Amino acid sequence: MTKLLPLHDLYSDYLIVNQGAATAVGLSAMLEGQVSHDAITRCLHQDDYGSAQLWQVVKPLIREIDQKDTNDAFLIFDDTLDERPCLQTNPIVRYHYDHCQGRSVQGINQLNALYHCQSVSLPVAYEVIHKDRPVVDAKTGKIRYVSKYSKHQLLRQMVRQCLTNGLIFKYVLADKWYACADTFACLHQLECQFIMPIKANRLISVGPQPPAVGEHRPISELVIEPYQTLVVWLKGVDFPLTLVKQVLKDGDSTSEVRYLVSNDLRADAHTLSTAYGHRWQVEQLHKSTKSNTGYGQSPAHRLRSQKTHIFLAMLAYVKLESVKLATHQNHFALKKLLALDALKVAYRRWQDMKTMLSPSLKAA
Repeated sequence: MTKLLPLHDLYSDYLIVNQGAATAVGLSAMLEGQVSHDAITRCLHQDDYGSAQLWQVVKPLIREIDQKDTNDAFLIFDDTLDERPCLQTNPIVRYHYDHCQGRSVQGINQLNALYHCQSVSLPVAYEVIHKDRPVVDAKTGKIRYVSKYSKHQLLRQMVRQCLTNGLIFKYVLADKWYACADTFACLHQLECQFIMPIKANRLISVGPQPPAVGEHRPISELVIEPYQTLVVWLKGVDFPLTLVKQVLKDGDSTSEVRYLVSNDLRADAHTLSTAYGHRWQVEQLHKSTKSNTGYGQSPAHRLRSQKTHIFLAMLAYVKLESVKLATHQNHFALKKLLALDALKVAYRRWQDMKTMLSPSLKAA
């Protein structure tokens, strides 16, 4: 197992207090030259760091909290895309489809597994998507790059690893993009309960018994009251699921109709709806890592140094989460305090510098 180096601790601290681009030169300057920027660069290139090393960091923190009621513990999955248009392409800097923009953008795509229990949210695994296999696009005839493993496959691998690590949780949560039959079958075989939304065009059959051929119909044709539970059979899934219809409102108008499915046949609509509401915590992880840990602020071009920077940004998030629990202030409040302290120091330094101004400018 690769061990963390002292410079990794320094670098992750630097990512928290830094307000701009995260560079080896900047860290060296912050340390007043006690460590050269070449030494920092070599440290970022030294070895491969990733999900296994992150688990070694968070495991002691997890062990402190997972002895509590596991009904409040969730394993949440989602991917995030950090746009990097100026970086040279490599296996992790590729074009990925951005659902927010409705187009493909160049950047780094990362699948995260977040453990959320009560007020604690800790990343316990992650995978940076590697697109290193060239294929010829059938439509354009151009070469594009694809990954050896799909994100669905990576999610299933990560769940297996979390179970191997002894992680205890009530439900696996993910959005509708991950709600495929193969993933449902895998989680059910692993005896993991899950809650995921599915699209309204998915085919189901209502009833406690497996349906005959041709009995499936789209969910959108189903007459079901909001927050009513039904036992259904989803096409391609050979075990029954609980279905709940959620009607989300924006004021007095309906903003979204969501269909949740779960292999927990004993849970009621309130339990499933409330539990699935915790999926939003993974969005907070994405927002905080991008805003507070310098995730996308590294100008590094080499693959290994980019991956090490990502790992240390995740480590910086874990540090912020630990301090949050001690201070009861969220990541953004902590970052604001650090920025304010830096501003105060800069202001005092400037007041000293103003003594060198010309008399006319001092008067102004």
